[in-house]
Amino acid sequence: MPDWVRHAIWWQVYPLGFVGAFPAADPPSPAEHRLIRLVDWLDHAIELGVSGIALGPVFASRTHGYDTTDHYRIDPRLGDDADFDLLVDEAHRRGLRILLDGVFNHVGIDFPRYREAVNGNGNGPEASTWFRGRTGRMQTFEGHADLITLNHHNPAVVDYTVDVMTHWLGRGADGWRLDAAYAVPESFWAQVLPRVRRAAPDCWLVAEVIHGDYRTFVERSGVDSVTQYELWKAIWSSLNDRNFHELDWALQRHNGFLDTFAPQTFVGNHDVTRIASTLKRADHIGHALVLLFTLGGVPTVYAGDELGYRGVKEERVGGDDAVRPEFTSPPTSLDRPTGDTLALHRHLIGLRRRHSWLHEARSTTLHLDNRGYTFMARNGDEALIVALNIDDTPMALPVEHLSGRPAEIIAGSQAPRRQVVSTTVVAPHGWLILAGR
Repeated sequence: MPDWVRHAIWWQVYPLGFVGAFPAADPPSPAEHRLIRLVDWLDHAIELGVSGIALGPVFASRTHGYDTTDHYRIDPRLGDDADFDLLVDEAHRRGLRILLDGVFNHVGIDFPRYREAVNGNGNGPEASTWFRGRTGRMQTFEGHADLITLNHHNPAVVDYTVDVMTHWLGRGADGWRLDAAYAVPESFWAQVLPRVRRAAPDCWLVAEVIHGDYRTFVERSGVDSVTQYELWKAIWSSLNDRNFHELDWALQRHNGFLDTFAPQTFVGNHDVTRIASTLKRADHIGHALVLLFTLGGVPTVYAGDELGYRGVKEERVGGDDAVRPEFTSPPTSLDRPTGDTLALHRHLIGLRRRHSWLHEARSTTLHLDNRGYTFMARNGDEALIVALNIDDTPMALPVEHLSGRPAEIIAGSQAPRRQVVSTTVVAPHGWLILAGR
């Protein structure tokens, strides 16, 4: 893993939705150069405190971007190569990294080699070897007829993937998110990624893995990280169900993952209902964010969550649209709830950056019951105490008894002044972060 990732905090953007290119009644043309609208938001990202932009698909496709038709071409609904270069240059000028989203498990039905295989022209037999199945009965991804699964045992597909990844790393990208990596044989990544790293030793490679054995996947595939869906689910579910035992179990597993790799952590992304819509109580958003920014891993904020955006994902055609809205210009004035949400994100991201050792921190449970949870995040001699209360009554926090010494309150939902305490209380539905002395 490159050293810069220890300080990485991503702001994730779904470009096609962000600029209003999909869904759209009239798809925009390259002449509209919509991708560079993101440049207007880079200063917002800097003020938020993140260190990089994690882009969703930007390559040519028919619909949502995950049906790639040309991995070497910027989606014409977004613009062209010059627009991509400008975005990368402006991001790098501000010190922001760029993460690309690569779909190498499947392609769209307009992918040239698939068209050759279907049409049966002179290159048809060779082209058909690029895909699982046989002509007329190609395998599709999870039942989506427009997503054709690549044959990852074909050396030509290995070479193609290496070339695409190194091409865009050479154009300025700093890493890749590997979409649907869980559906791809680990042996495929084990062939591809060492060659990519030889060309770009400083790149970061994170795989989308939802279920299964994260640690074994990392070890066998060679990726640097995977998406920590277990923790995402435990955060919102434990808060909604008032059951911190679920969270504690997830954190025990999270500690084990950190022995091998630093997971990409999040409380929202382009594929799930927004955290503001998921949580039953608005005052528990702070608890979710505190966990995101005090636990080990590589935190990621989904664009709009910091502004309190709402949106529910539905299992239907177009069911992702509500969580992938168009953004206009960066806001110049905010109402009270939005301003408070943004301020909280900035505050906690700032805390994370001042305590970058949290990247590799393990958690130790100090107190656990259904509605109260206190843990210590520690890395070597550095430590923070995090206390969460989701009960309707105050929660006693006997700091010295739990940790063996007093600690200094450095953040909390009631904005307490900095003070050293041996014992204190956490307000109903409140939280505190304390630094060991």
